[in-house]
Amino acid sequence: MTLDFPDGWKLQSVEDSMKAIIDYRGKTPRKTPSGVPLITAKIVKDGRIIPPTEFIAAEGYDSWMNRGLPAPGDVVMTTEAPLGEIAQIDNRKVALGQRLITLRGKPDVLNNTYLKFAMQAAFVQNQLKARSTGTTVLGISQRELRKVEIPLPPLSEQRRIAHILSTLDDKIELNRQMNETLEATARAIFKSWFVDFDPVKAKMDRRKPPYMDTETAELFPSAFQDSSLGKVPKGWSVVPLPEVMEVNPRRVLKRGTIAPYLHMQNLPTQGHRPYEWIDREFSSGTKFMNGDTLLARITPCLENGKTGFVDFLDTDEVGWGSTEYIILRPKPPLPIEFAYYLARSDDLRMFAIHNMTGSTGRQRVPASCFDYYQFSVPTTPIAQKFGETVKPFMNKIRENSEQSHTLTQIRDTLLPKLLSGKIRVNDVIEILEENDG
Repeated sequence: MTLDFPDGWKLQSVEDSMKAIIDYRGKTPRKTPSGVPLITAKIVKDGRIIPPTEFIAAEGYDSWMNRGLPAPGDVVMTTEAPLGEIAQIDNRKVALGQRLITLRGKPDVLNNTYLKFAMQAAFVQNQLKARSTGTTVLGISQRELRKVEIPLPPLSEQRRIAHILSTLDDKIELNRQMNETLEATARAIFKSWFVDFDPVKAKMDRRKPPYMDTETAELFPSAFQDSSLGKVPKGWSVVPLPEVMEVNPRRVLKRGTIAPYLHMQNLPTQGHRPYEWIDREFSSGTKFMNGDTLLARITPCLENGKTGFVDFLDTDEVGWGSTEYIILRPKPPLPIEFAYYLARSDDLRMFAIHNMTGSTGRQRVPASCFDYYQFSVPTTPIAQKFGETVKPFMNKIRENSEQSHTLTQIRDTLLPKLLSGKIRVNDVIEILEENDG
C-alpha cells in the first residue's frame, strides 16, 4: 500500500524506530496472591490495560524482569491469542507476562503515545496480520514485527496527534470510570435493601438507616418474619421468580425482518449497557425489547458475568440475539430495573450456575429452573422507590455510553486520516468542540 504523505513525513520500520524491544514470550512467572501487578495478554484489550488480577512477588521482580524493565509510557502489544491488542503502561510498577512485546520509541524519532495510536491503526494492524503465522491462532515473531512500517510525521506533529487522540481516549475512559462507579453504587443499594436488609436491621436497633432519607426509611418495616428462606422483612412475600417476572416473554418478530442484532460477545461483563449491535435479518433467536434484562445462559459467559439491560432500541422496537440469552422482565409493580440488579446478584447467578445442564464444555441454564428460584419480594412502595432511586444512575450510564460511542467513532475515523496527513490537527479542533460535553 502506497501512502501519499505530506512533505517531511515518512514510513519507517519498527526496528529503526525503537530504543527498546522487550520480549517476554515463552516465560511463565510464578504467581503470588499479591505483589507487583502482572500484565498478561488477556488484560490488554480495547486500547487499555484492564486492572490486573495476577501478581508476582516483589522480591522476585528483578530476577524475573531480566530481559528489560518496562517504563512509564512504553507500549505493550499482544503477539498472539489475540494478535495486535495495544495499550500503554502508566506510572505503576508492573511485571510483564508471556505473549507480550513491549515497545519504546527512540526519543528523538518517535513519541510513545503516538506509537500507541499508530500501532492501533488499520495500516499497521494489516501488516501485523500479513506477517503473522498460524491457522486457528495467529502469532507474529519479533523478527517479523521489526519489519512492520509505521507512518512517521515530524516529532512535533506526532505530539499534536497524540494529544488530540489522547483527549478523546481520556474522555472515554472518564465516562467508563464514572459508569463503573454509578453501577457499583446502584448494585450496593440493591444488596443493602434486598439482600442484607440493612434498613430493617437499623430500624430494629432504633437507628436511622445510613445514607437514606427519612421518607424512604419509613417505607421499611422494623421487624422480620419467618419464611422458607429464613428471616425476611415483615410484610414481604417469598415467591418463585416467575410469579413476579416474565422469563423469556414472547415477542413478535417475523422471519426476514431487519432488526437490531446483539452478539453474545458484546454483552457486558461489567456495567449494564451493551452497545455494539447491527441491523440483521431475523431468522431465529431470542427476541427482546427496551426494559428487558439479558442474562447469558451458557458457560463460560454466565460465570464471567455477562448481563445487560436493554435501553438502546426505539420505542416498542424488537431486537434479537442468539438463543443463549435468558430474558427477565418484572411484572408490575416491580420496576424494570429490579430484574437487572437481581440478575447481577451473587445469589441468582450461583443458582443459575448450579442448575446448568449438558456436557462440561457446553453447559447451559434451562429457563425452567427459575420456576424453583425463590426470593423475597418487597412491598410495592419500596419496590417503586428502588426504581426511582436507581433510574437516574442508569440514565446517566446510558448518556455516558452514548457519548463514548460517539467519541469512539470520531477517534476511529480521525486515526487513519491523522496518521496519513489527510487531515491535520488544526482541522480537528472544531469537530471536538462540536462534540464536547
